[in-house]
Amino acid sequence: MSTTMPLHALVGLLPVLTFLAALLYLDSYKLVKLRGVITVVACGAVVAGASYLANGAALDLIDIDLPRYSRYVAPLIEELLKGLVIVALIRTHRIGFLVDAAIFGFAVGTGFAMVENLYFLKLIPDAGVGTWIVRGFGTAIMHGGATAIFAVMGLAMLERAKRENLQALLPGFGLALVLHSGYNHLSHSPRIATLVILLVLPPLLYVVFERSEKAVGNWLGSGFDADAEMLELINSGRLADSPVGEYLHTLKDKFRGPVVADILCYLRLYTELALRAKGILIMRENGFDAPVDEPTKDKFTEMRYLEGSIGRTALMAIQPMLHMNRKDLWQLYMLGK
Repeated sequence: MSTTMPLHALVGLLPVLTFLAALLYLDSYKLVKLRGVITVVACGAVVAGASYLANGAALDLIDIDLPRYSRYVAPLIEELLKGLVIVALIRTHRIGFLVDAAIFGFAVGTGFAMVENLYFLKLIPDAGVGTWIVRGFGTAIMHGGATAIFAVMGLAMLERAKRENLQALLPGFGLALVLHSGYNHLSHSPRIATLVILLVLPPLLYVVFERSEKAVGNWLGSGFDADAEMLELINSGRLADSPVGEYLHTLKDKFRGPVVADILCYLRLYTELALRAKGILIMRENGFDAPVDEPTKDKFTEMRYLEGSIGRTALMAIQPMLHMNRKDLWQLYMLGK
């Protein structure tokens, strides 16, 4: 083994890992755990292996030269496979804000780039340090940035659409694809390609973090007030006179009495847990650790039981009262994990 291989590996891997660490540091609300990031990085590594197999199969099937393939076909396959990880995270409510979308998106690209660079290190061990500077600061950052852009734009468009709509993911996917393909078009000028990536992606992701931090703060303020008002209505016995109480009254004609009673219990538990989740975020933003205590875990157990008792139809009927948007679903996932 060449004595320069460890240095080349360091140059090829350290930039993207440092960038990912910086994103985690900038997350003042600590929306994602290190364990979750490591898991997503591992998923990106698996995707890199799947992309290698898919690209090999596509090259055998498509009559096209390698330069054109790397510019038009490979980016499509690789961004699609990386994007599937993000889609899975969004659909399972592991991503709720633009901040964690950017972190998880970059983490997928980090895992992908690490495997790809290690493979190239084995394939061309005698390449000069300049090659590894390009691959470390250019190619690896591009992979992370492209998937982060897809995750951020995808989440933003889904929130604007107000419902699950895969078409809302297409603009972000298209932009990631253009970035990847454009980078590969500059393969004849790798230093220029690397410079473009370093000039565009860090400022872009920094702006995303700044805007998202403000959005989280605004959401915490308005959401906390709404949840507190709801809990006060329930505990004061004045719920029946409120719009929520009137809506619950209409459900008596559609569901059995015990189900309506369970709905009221579920509404109280959901609101209490939502307030607890927002409180945890506020404490984290101020530098305090806030572990989930046993009583809170017991409330989650009770809530899961009530979900089974109420049934899916009734849960859908009460979603307007729960403000069941993507951020609210995410906050309960964050608290319960």
